[in-house]
Amino acid sequence: MRTAYTSDQIRAAEAALMATLPEGALMERAAAGLAVVCARMLGAVYGSRVALLVGGGDNGGDALYAGARLAARGARVEAVAAGTRVHTAGLEALRRAGGRVVDPEGAAARAVLAAADLIVDGMVGIGGGGALREPYATLARLAGEAPGEVVAVDVPSGVDASSGRVEGAAVLADATVTFGAWKTGLLVDPGHGYAGRTELVDIGLGPHLPDPDATAPDDADVAALLPRPGAASDKYRRGVVGIAAGSESYTGAAVLAVGGALRGGTGMVRYAGTAEPVAQVRARWPEAVITTLVPGEGVERVGRVQAWVLGPGLGTGDEAHAVARSVLASDVPVLVDADGLTLLAADRSLLHRPAPVLLTPHAGELSRLLDVPRDRIEACRLENVRRAATELGVTVLLKGSTTLVAQEGRPVGVNPTGSPWLATGGTGDVLAGLAGALLAAGLDAYDAASAAAYLHGIAGRNGPLAAADVAQALPQAARGLVNGPRRAAPPARLRR
Repeated sequence: MRTAYTSDQIRAAEAALMATLPEGALMERAAAGLAVVCARMLGAVYGSRVALLVGGGDNGGDALYAGARLAARGARVEAVAAGTRVHTAGLEALRRAGGRVVDPEGAAARAVLAAADLIVDGMVGIGGGGALREPYATLARLAGEAPGEVVAVDVPSGVDASSGRVEGAAVLADATVTFGAWKTGLLVDPGHGYAGRTELVDIGLGPHLPDPDATAPDDADVAALLPRPGAASDKYRRGVVGIAAGSESYTGAAVLAVGGALRGGTGMVRYAGTAEPVAQVRARWPEAVITTLVPGEGVERVGRVQAWVLGPGLGTGDEAHAVARSVLASDVPVLVDADGLTLLAADRSLLHRPAPVLLTPHAGELSRLLDVPRDRIEACRLENVRRAATELGVTVLLKGSTTLVAQEGRPVGVNPTGSPWLATGGTGDVLAGLAGALLAAGLDAYDAASAAAYLHGIAGRNGPLAAADVAQALPQAARGLVNGPRRAAPPARLRR
């Protein structure tokens, strides 16, 4: 599992470690690791051209010391002094190795960046916040326009290390070399999209780190969560999930949610809906046990389930509200998606229940639940998913370019397997059914959401595809995890 931390957590750990080391030792460790990655990106160091964008903080010092190492190996290294002050010892080391310094304003800096094979961004480190000031903002844009590759020191300048927020210009890196531990902002969009390939350099922080701010699971973590039937298993022990979804207008949502649950390994699906979605589910999924509801009826006749999925395609009128109220009156975990979320936004009293609730909104749905503009949700995903979990007293899976899972008292889960191919109608219905199946199998809401998002991301890697293709691919995705861990494909990132 990848664990990530806020800038405050990292600085506290660094202070504790530095108290045990000679002065400058920590920077030397960081610079050595940075230089190794830079050399690998250059291929041939001798004769190459390297530009350093240097701020006044420690990451500027890291860049200068790494530049000195590259200059000693025959690279032409030129530092653009962006800050009002520059790390003195690092600057001396660079000059001793043959490097030189240019002013950040004027033609010289532009020429240095345009000619560089590699640009090292050491302008603003983990303590930076808010929009970049000048000349940092202009240099960030120039780095993005230059033909050479860009490597960021610890975190791309302009990206908030603790949240991933980006306000204005930011360095768009091909790679980020981060020191000691992952920073939360490198895992969460929009910051994640600026970081490129991220490499972690161990500088000895491990014993001084607190509990993580965020985590990102890997194959082994999710494989350990997936339920496996035993010799004594039957369909009831494997979990029975109830699904209240679909309407006369949206029959496909019911079909896809039931498919996600069945392909996700549930023991049984009990589906409840009105006549038209019932006909579609019966035709596509004969395995489902079906209860046909008359308009205005609740789910009391459905039978015992271990968890409910409520909302995909259900509608938002009085009849849908009656179904939602009856489902949420049960004593089992309930996953609420799509139209169910709209009903909750209009009637928060539906959430007054003792059993767990898992909400699976996209940004627009979360904006209605929190009464926050959608663009604010997108810009501050981490802040708002945490707020929703605390304010509503639920577990929240926020779908999007970075899928996040929040539950009060636990680190935010960051899903690493998402794919742009999943941005198509109906995939959220499949995810709801899958997560509901895992809830019914006995996983708690946080683990069910995390495992479902991970599997869903693997199943949606190869496109183009439709939502039904994602459901179809779920068993293979699960078998791949159980039979042997594999590295998840990285999420898509911004293009330069």
